[in-house]
Amino acid sequence: MDVALATTRPDAPDHATASEPPAGIGPRLRRLRHGNPWIFSTMLVSSCLSLVASFVLSVDAVRLAADPNAALSCNINSVISCGTVASAWQSQLFGFPNAFLGLIAEPVVITIAVAGLGGVVFPRWFMFSAQVVYTLGLAFAYWLFSQSMFVIGALCPWCLLVTASTTGVFASMTHVNIRDGNLFLPRRVDAALRSVIGADLDLVAVVIWLLLLTLAVVAKYGALLFA
Repeated sequence: MDVALATTRPDAPDHATASEPPAGIGPRLRRLRHGNPWIFSTMLVSSCLSLVASFVLSVDAVRLAADPNAALSCNINSVISCGTVASAWQSQLFGFPNAFLGLIAEPVVITIAVAGLGGVVFPRWFMFSAQVVYTLGLAFAYWLFSQSMFVIGALCPWCLLVTASTTGVFASMTHVNIRDGNLFLPRRVDAALRSVIGADLDLVAVVIWLLLLTLAVVAKYGALLFA
């Protein structure tokens, strides 16, 4: 690895000051949340969950390719049915199972998370590029979620795990990139976003968002989820 990656960038802000949250209830816990151990641990756990889900989905895709009538363990009822989702054209948008993309992308995120835990500071261009690519991945994950919800009419538990874990990776990556000024934003926008994460509003937004997604699923399918 280039030695430059393992040293602090001259333009990188001091983590102890740039992300210091305002004093208030539980200041130690809030400082912990803005430090590398918490951020990169969250990223690591989320990306590992997404990788596991992608692996299971990839195995199921291979099984279905060999036998379209294969009984998958998550074919529970008419709504919770991995087979129904995997058989739809949306699950192979690029001509191969979408889960293969997770097998490619998540190891990269895991590497970033482990390196971050080890104190490695990547160049701004690298972290900015990772943010752009993962934002596209998040958009794709939510497009698949919307297709599953409103077009296919069935849900896959492993796909839902990918959606939730992808959201976790995106949130943690965005957090560290805003904290470290990696996004090449105008000063006012950068200052505003730092205030948002300093007040932990990003965490509140993610929790509310995931709760809304859960409520949307329950509201649409209701008792059919447990039929």
